[in-house]
Amino acid sequence: MFAPGGRSSWQGKLHVTRWERDEWRIRPRRLLRLFECALGRFAVNICYDAEFPELARAAARMGADLLLVPSCTDDRHGFLRVRYCAQARAIENQLYVVHACTVGSLPAVPAVSLNYGQAAVMTPSDSRFARDGVQAEGAVNQEMMIVADLDLEELRASRDTGTVLP
Repeated sequence: MFAPGGRSSWQGKLHVTRWERDEWRIRPRRLLRLFECALGRFAVNICYDAEFPELARAAARMGADLLLVPSCTDDRHGFLRVRYCAQARAIENQLYVVHACTVGSLPAVPAVSLNYGQAAVMTPSDSRFARDGVQAEGAVNQEMMIVADLDLEELRASRDTGTVLP
């Protein structure tokens, strides 16, 4: 993350896949960070991390209103697994989730030569938000930027009086 004034920070991946561990020798990190900016507090679950509910729950308990889920998947099955889990994290924790995916091909890079994805901004599943819990989404496998207004006051009100309790 880069902030005004030149400050920077990062979130390491907390759960690594078998391929990442065995082929790339990636080791999991141990610290979940909460970031804060003028727009609010957020945490990051990198791809596979989103498949473990306890990470998003810990972020919500730390005060996160937004969860960023960058992902890199090579087929529809992998993409949908991360997408469905990311949407579940929005519902379980009453927070916004932004799922940003790699798309296209990188033929010279093993294991990521093909990418499958669809960017989305997901909301809690409650009457105050989008009916399907998806506030904005891009086209499948298209490089694009999506935009959505995130109302943090509405989110907090939903936590207090909505039909779903975090």
